[in-house]
Amino acid sequence: MQKTVVMKKRQYYRASGGLKLLLGFIFVILVIFPLVRMLAYIDGGSLSKVVASTSFPQAVKNSVLVALTATAITLVIAYALAMCVERSGIRWKNMWNLVLVLPMLIPSISHGMGLIVLLGNNGLLTRLFNLDGNIYGMWGIVTGSVMYAFPVAFLMMKDVLKYEDRSPYEAAAVLGIPRWRQFTAITLPYLRKPLISVVFAVFTLVVTDYGVPLMVGGKFSTIPVLMYQEVIGQLDFGRGAVYGVVLLIPAVVAFVFDLMNKDRGNSTYVTRSFEASTNKVFHLASYLYCGLVSLCVLFPIVSFILLGFARNYPIDLAFTVKNMEQALNMNAGRYLMNSILIAVLVSVLGVVISFITAYFTARMKSKASRLLHLIAITSAAIPGIVLGLSYVIVFKGSFIYGTIAILIMVNMIHFFASPYLMMYNSLNKINGNLEAVGKTLGIGRLRMIKDVFIPQSVATLWEMASYFFVNCMMTISAVSFLATTANKPVALMINQFEAQTQLECAAVVSLAILLVNLLFKLLVYWMKKILTGKKSKNTTVVKEGCA
Repeated sequence: MQKTVVMKKRQYYRASGGLKLLLGFIFVILVIFPLVRMLAYIDGGSLSKVVASTSFPQAVKNSVLVALTATAITLVIAYALAMCVERSGIRWKNMWNLVLVLPMLIPSISHGMGLIVLLGNNGLLTRLFNLDGNIYGMWGIVTGSVMYAFPVAFLMMKDVLKYEDRSPYEAAAVLGIPRWRQFTAITLPYLRKPLISVVFAVFTLVVTDYGVPLMVGGKFSTIPVLMYQEVIGQLDFGRGAVYGVVLLIPAVVAFVFDLMNKDRGNSTYVTRSFEASTNKVFHLASYLYCGLVSLCVLFPIVSFILLGFARNYPIDLAFTVKNMEQALNMNAGRYLMNSILIAVLVSVLGVVISFITAYFTARMKSKASRLLHLIAITSAAIPGIVLGLSYVIVFKGSFIYGTIAILIMVNMIHFFASPYLMMYNSLNKINGNLEAVGKTLGIGRLRMIKDVFIPQSVATLWEMASYFFVNCMMTISAVSFLATTANKPVALMINQFEAQTQLECAAVVSLAILLVNLLFKLLVYWMKKILTGKKSKNTTVVKEGCA
């Protein structure tokens, strides 16, 4: 009997080790190998052409300048918003949270188009207030980038402030330490480590984006736009690979700093959480500030509605559905279904693979698990546009090139790191002795996963699915080099319509993406609410049974 048990254990560990090896092999093939092939694609001629080009050093300078400026503005806006939502006593916080993250539900290229519709030569606000000036150029890119990036920084800062301990501030108040000194001595040291993550996340997001610069950059060129033009316009993969390496540098530096920062950071135990402030001035200022930022968020969306259903913009704004019909006649409906299909399949496959990988790395720790964890999060250091180019170089001419399968593959790898880390952190928080208890009771790991770990982390699973789905619906970076007329996602039609001066149809597509993402977000919210209610009910039944 004992010999049989030992044999089963050996078979199980061999199977789990084999699965770890298989997952590691898949990540190496889909993440590391394409990057190596892209690097190998660079030759002396391509490198010398890029270095000798007059546009390259200026584009590097422009990219860094825009990214630094947008990051600084974004941090100020996001921190102030997080303080207003978390620390003030304003009402309708769920509404504010929903409105303030709406920019995350539409492609970055839509933000650039929104600026054109609002502040372009024939923009709604330009004509309404007779504004002078030009939205094209550096400040247009900065404005669009801030609109695109601030929700990410806001969510990260809000999460940091939510778990800040109030006890040090109470002690400082008792000792008579002034507020400004509390901020410099308590708040800033607490924010230092999280702030590094926020800074690098926003900087990388801005410096690697080509959607906003493509729309409102004008003659102010950035590296992602040059890369897009070289590959899409001239099919020069050698020069595109050089630009890809340049874009990898800030992303990899951000990834390494963030990794080191998380490893060194210590989790704090919150003894006293903050309560809503009763200061009326702060209360009123929070309403005004949240309202002002919400208006800035809603203006582009309202402009899409006006533009998408206008008979002849900007001359005749009478309501019509002809723009929707025109977009559908140009296959927008078919491409929307492509996007939904890709997003659903990526969500399902991504959640399954993320959960399996996180279980091995979080609950079955070993040297192989640590290596698998490192490879699994490596994709976070690769900008989407670079990943897309590397996939073109590797898979061009293969049986999956030009199919939906390659778009599913590249999107899953592109967005894999964040959902994986969600599940990794969730599984790490569950009692580490459960497997030992299960082993004592004769309960196998598969049954523990089915009856314990999945029910405990079901809310996280839905959040992971939401992350995969929303990002797949709106991404244009990873898929821009891989899409064909047969498998094209609908987000890529925005640039196509804008190039054909059909802004009305582009607005319709942006609204369709926003609507689909909102519906999926509502589905996730509804499912989490139902599951939370069931969990609370089951907990009550257990407590009553024990009593």
